[in-house]
Amino acid sequence: MTLSLGDLAGYTDRDLDADLARWFSDAERVEVPAETRSVEPFLARLAPDDAAALAALDRRVRSGALPLFLDVFDWSYGFDFAGNDCRILDSDYETELTDDDVYSIGADGDGNYFCVLTTGEIAVWFHEEEVLEGGTRFDNLDVFLWSYVRYGAVRAGRLALAEVEADFRALGQDGALDEGLGLLSRMK
Repeated sequence: MTLSLGDLAGYTDRDLDADLARWFSDAERVEVPAETRSVEPFLARLAPDDAAALAALDRRVRSGALPLFLDVFDWSYGFDFAGNDCRILDSDYETELTDDDVYSIGADGDGNYFCVLTTGEIAVWFHEEEVLEGGTRFDNLDVFLWSYVRYGAVRAGRLALAEVEADFRALGQDGALDEGLGLLSRMK
């Protein structure tokens, strides 16, 4: 039976810790300073399920117990775009957004940030063009984290791609499919 988006609702609070313990128990722990941008004002702009997922992630990030499976550092979590003179353009390359419209939750290792949007979607902000690029989206944080944990586990040789490839395809997320961000092609 293949996985559906509905199956992943509540993943961040319910299953993230167990998956990280299974595949990343030996990983360095995330540390962000106390003065890291608060997530609270942003949570108020999200639908309840999206706010619950981001609040659950935020608790784990700030606890110091979250394994480093995504580049979550003081410079990537809660990034202050305006304070760092960075623009945020939507995927149309015209609509300008602000820090109130996004909350960065980590980086991809190339200077690009994974951002939660007020729609609950996750998109990659490409630093070179300062744009939330199309083809990089995930429907919500639960499906993004489920995908990224498995991406990291496959890349680390702790999970076989064959065990999750059908689920990635069934979920149909732009950020995972080869035509988009390409997590699947990066795992092969």
